[in-house]
Amino acid sequence: MADTPSDSTSNSTMPSPLQCLIGSLIAAAIAYGAYNLMHAIALSFASKPIQSSNITVVNITVAVRTLVVGITALATGVTSLASVGLFGLGIQLLLRKSNDSAAE
Repeated sequence: MADTPSDSTSNSTMPSPLQCLIGSLIAAAIAYGAYNLMHAIALSFASKPIQSSNITVVNITVAVRTLVVGITALATGVTSLASVGLFGLGIQLLLRKSNDSAAE
């Protein structure tokens, strides 16, 4: 009995093109925000030089700064690709619906 899927999961439906396009706009807004955050962080790091002569402190500081900017760049890239993918899915669903209605 545990192996059978429930009724709610067996009735999976494709999203509508409008849902895809709205999701794409939301992901694009998040990507834009992540890009602005990354830009602000990078400018903040660039405007504040490291105030130490200890090479270990300098190396750790550079590594942390690189990691922080890298993580925000990764978030920007992932949400940008999700936005493009959702937009493409919406276009594909629109084309599929128009082809199906033209074939009938």
